[in-house]
Amino acid sequence: MPRVLIVYHSKTGNTEEMAKAVEKGVHSQGVEVVRKRVEEAHVDELPAYDGIIIGSPTYFGNVTAEIKKFIDESIKYYKKLKGKAGGAFSSCGILGGGGETTNLAILKALMIHGMILQGTFDGGHYGPVSLQKPDAAKKAECEELGQRIAQLVKKMGA
Repeated sequence: MPRVLIVYHSKTGNTEEMAKAVEKGVHSQGVEVVRKRVEEAHVDELPAYDGIIIGSPTYFGNVTAEIKKFIDESIKYYKKLKGKAGGAFSSCGILGGGGETTNLAILKALMIHGMILQGTFDGGHYGPVSLQKPDAAKKAECEELGQRIAQLVKKMGA
């Protein structure tokens, strides 16, 4: 059975709510999903998953130090995550606060690993971005991200 890992960091609970919605979307497609706070995740788990989705609050237009550390430590699996599906989501405090650049930072790292990413024409092009606490529409967008990644994993024959 295909498996997707969601790794996220959350101090206020906003990004965690998004992660739960992404998880719901993955699960709705009949794909096994594991959601972990970055403090509970370890990079040695990455090769065991067919899809990896990372979420972070936006700190100065970028990911948090905890997510950056996780991404930096993933270098030990450089070229070993090739062909896996990937996605990103983020939360930020204000409009124009850097949520898209946070998603792009995550996506760039996943691309460097050789992962397959899927954008969207509806909603956040680089992944969902919530301004503070996610509302119902933003949670639906997060669910859709989870669904798309799960569908991609299944299409790839994981």
